[in-house]
Amino acid sequence: MSDQKFDVAVIGAGPGGYVAAIRAAQLGLKTVVIERAHLGGICLNWGCIPTKALLRSAEVIHLARRGKDFGFTIKDLEVDLGKIVKRSRTVARRLSNGVAYLMKKNKVTVIDGEASLKAKGLIGVTKDGAALADVEADHIILATGARARTFPHLQPDGERIWTYKQALVPDEVPDELLVIGSGAIGIEFASFFNSLGSKVTVVEIMDRVLPVEDAEISGLARQAFEAQGMTILTGASVEALDSGADGVTARIKLADGAEQELRTDRVILAVGIVPNTDNLGLEELGVKTDRGHVVTDAHCRTNVDGLYAIGDITQPPWLAHKASHEAIICAETIAGQDPHPLDANKIAGCTYCTPQVASIGLTEEEARAEGHEIRVGRFPFQGNGKAIALGEPEGLVKTIFDAGTGELLGAHMIGAEVTELIQGYAVAMTGELTEAELMHTVFPHPTLSEMMHESVLDAYGRVIHI
Repeated sequence: MSDQKFDVAVIGAGPGGYVAAIRAAQLGLKTVVIERAHLGGICLNWGCIPTKALLRSAEVIHLARRGKDFGFTIKDLEVDLGKIVKRSRTVARRLSNGVAYLMKKNKVTVIDGEASLKAKGLIGVTKDGAALADVEADHIILATGARARTFPHLQPDGERIWTYKQALVPDEVPDELLVIGSGAIGIEFASFFNSLGSKVTVVEIMDRVLPVEDAEISGLARQAFEAQGMTILTGASVEALDSGADGVTARIKLADGAEQELRTDRVILAVGIVPNTDNLGLEELGVKTDRGHVVTDAHCRTNVDGLYAIGDITQPPWLAHKASHEAIICAETIAGQDPHPLDANKIAGCTYCTPQVASIGLTEEEARAEGHEIRVGRFPFQGNGKAIALGEPEGLVKTIFDAGTGELLGAHMIGAEVTELIQGYAVAMTGELTEAELMHTVFPHPTLSEMMHESVLDAYGRVIHI
């Protein structure tokens, strides 16, 4: 491939990189994307999308086992793990092909190779260790994403000890499974394998599961997981893993300081992420980082002129939709427009376990710590007609308002389909709606969304259905 010159070069084609490339091309900028693996990145190929396909299968299994609640019985329900995994991979492949189509449609050049910064405005591209091309660009966007974090005493072997990649393509349903870490990734896999019949133990070093969530929601989640048969150990840490031919022995330090050994068939490591900044040439250019993550301003600019960064290599939250929105901001900034800067507090987080968890904004504890006098509204799923009709009466919608201004500070949910409902509050927060506008909004009946309205009403002593 001959050397080329572009207006914009994007390194990485995940949900940040490919969106940045499309938007830049739409704005009339000659654009190239350099990707070393798969279009769509980790999210589309090995993260968000294939896990949701797996979890959909788990959801169907969960409902099938409750058939009697809905008036039917399924005898001899069999789980075909191979077909579940195959469906997941098919979904991922379909969407990756879709990204390739979008690149072609928007006339974005795609280079299959590994990129590094050779100098300001200059990228070297290699393939299988051999030089492929030098790419010049007036603007370079780093969108290289992240990978699973490991520790010296917690190392995956691909056989017994897995990261998310091996967990996405399991060869069998383990009888016993240990999940280390109870963030979104850990809990989603715990939920998936628990639905398939594994005896799941979750170890979390923090004092509660889903530790970034509101404490009340976290507590309800734990109750639900334990009711489903999971063992949850919080305030605990895995000190060592000894993998053998017939399983893994984990040495666990419990919250009270005591230690116990746990024999398990498989282990999933879900202990965070590490940004993919290795061998990019950041140090040579003097790019500022913080604990490995690239530091940017509100418009995704680094401290090096003409160099930008988006997605998981930058500051949290490390979410695909945050990366995609940063991509738009970045491309429009490069094109000379003046887009709104990103407000990380108005980005919803979703966890697709059973039951689902979703949230946005401040938790109750955070709101109080920031000095807000607050009003808190709650509405339980058991008070909603649609939830009862669905056979999903367990859950809660919680809203937090500033008592003086009526500003919606945060919303937190657990229950069926809350990952879809949360966007209503995201729109409200982005539009700076107060309790008054939310109260005056007419919510359709019968829907789960009515609980959002009732939760607002409850914060102001006007709730109807409880």
